[in-house]
Amino acid sequence: MAAAAKRSKMQENQAVTNFREYLRFKTVEPNPDYAGANAFLKRMGDELGLPVRLIEVHPGKIVVVITWEGTHPHLKSIVLNSHIDVVPVFPEHWDSDPFEAKKKENGDIVARGSQDMKCVGIQYIEAVRRLMKAGKRLMRTIHMTFVPDEEIGGNLGMGEFTKTQEFKDLNVGFGLDEGLANPTEKFSLYHGERAIWWVEVTCVGRPGHGSQFIQDTAAVKLQKVLTAFLKYRDQEEARAKKSGVTVLGDVNTVNLVKLSGGVANNVVPSDLTVLFDLRVSPYTTPEDMVKKLDELVASGGPGVTYKLPRKGVSYTTPLGDDNTWWQTFKKACAKEKAELQVVIFPAGTDSRYIRALGIPCLGFSPMNNTPILLHDHNEYLNEDVFLRGISIYETIITEIANVPEA
Repeated sequence: MAAAAKRSKMQENQAVTNFREYLRFKTVEPNPDYAGANAFLKRMGDELGLPVRLIEVHPGKIVVVITWEGTHPHLKSIVLNSHIDVVPVFPEHWDSDPFEAKKKENGDIVARGSQDMKCVGIQYIEAVRRLMKAGKRLMRTIHMTFVPDEEIGGNLGMGEFTKTQEFKDLNVGFGLDEGLANPTEKFSLYHGERAIWWVEVTCVGRPGHGSQFIQDTAAVKLQKVLTAFLKYRDQEEARAKKSGVTVLGDVNTVNLVKLSGGVANNVVPSDLTVLFDLRVSPYTTPEDMVKKLDELVASGGPGVTYKLPRKGVSYTTPLGDDNTWWQTFKKACAKEKAELQVVIFPAGTDSRYIRALGIPCLGFSPMNNTPILLHDHNEYLNEDVFLRGISIYETIITEIANVPEA
């Protein structure tokens, strides 16, 4: 209670005020208020006295770029990326308005986007603000990029941006993007992510009247396919839990997402289709995954086939001794006494578009001692954790932007 009373008497840190203002823009898919958020980000850049560009990469999809030029602008630049959009909310499950950015007595800031990932965007800005205020100059140019569309795939956001001449002109050598909160003292660091595979299985069998015991039906074949896929799902879940800690990025997840077929209530259908959403770890080769799928689908018997509407690719950033960016990042975190837990990201981020170009990119959100609440009800981030994250970024940005020319 004493800490809460002390907090209530203190004037709020301006960085926290800026964070809460950013959270109040309803940048919710599928109809985000990009105009309001972009105007806010433009103001932030203007306050820093830095050039701000608004680049329309697709109708209605604008990337905001705030640039701090380095003393050696010919060197490869650093991109600090974050996305502006957030996922939908179910207000009835929240304890307060998801876009009020309410701050509780203990400093928890409750809002959609507080973890995913408006915190990081503001932390970049505030870290740069502190460095500039201290009179620091860095060798490499820093580009803070704020992109749309990530929560719906990123194809028309970072995906389109990386194809533009404007992106090429940034001359990027290294990137940072989002990570996840970590409920322990450690900070999660991601150097790759799982690939998205969509597996559409079609079972063709004998049709007939619904009153009969029709043999060799599509449904019987579908049952066998479902049994095989769900057994594989159980095996992967058991493998994830083997060490006592579920690490999703190291294994493959399987989930049934769609079932379709049938023409009438009294007709046994000639075909049924099921769609599985697979997230494939970089530790599983595409060849091994196809071999496993062949095996699972074959369990349905003749007349069962599959296709892959989506077959993603896993791009990773190697973390060897010869990766100067990684070694520098790691040393910066050590300076901040931020112990890292290195893992594969379980879902998808805009990092994949950067890594696909051969540019090393790490996923990092400095949130420890914090439950993972992205996309969940009552998403929050404590202001003390948020403020410490700014300090951590100060050190990281200073170190990586001063990596000399190789």
